[in-house]
Amino acid sequence: MPVRESIKSGLSFGLASSIITTLGLIVGVEAGTKSAPVVLGAVLTIAVADAFSDALAMHISKEAGTEPQRQVWEATFSTFFSKFFFAMIFVGPILLLDLASAISASILIGMVLLGFFSYRIAVARKEKPNFVVAEHLFIAMAVITVTHFLGEWVSAVFVQPLP
Repeated sequence: MPVRESIKSGLSFGLASSIITTLGLIVGVEAGTKSAPVVLGAVLTIAVADAFSDALAMHISKEAGTEPQRQVWEATFSTFFSKFFFAMIFVGPILLLDLASAISASILIGMVLLGFFSYRIAVARKEKPNFVVAEHLFIAMAVITVTHFLGEWVSAVFVQPLP
């Protein structure tokens, strides 16, 4: 049985958004704090808050169109569950590894998932997978790079050294 477009829409949005957002958060918070408990707390917080936020945004977006209520709710729930699930994947490395290794493992996991999903999209759309995958991974790496330097900047400007 093929997956309905409303569910596919929520799942694909949730996967891409949660991976990129959570990786950006992890890298930025680690760069600014160097604290595994703070990074873990940030991931747990974003897994819940961002999942609810984007599910509501998807809901409102779909309601603004002409889709039937069933499809609106399918997109809403699939967005929430995919955002939550894919953000929670990054909890494992943080709990099991030292922070530097957890960051590397999280980036690797996120890039593999995003690359695989991007490849599947390209094939389904009969596009060149290499270009689509490279485009999506480039954007993800840009987010990771910018948030890393943003975290370092925040730490340098706003975090006071201990006396």
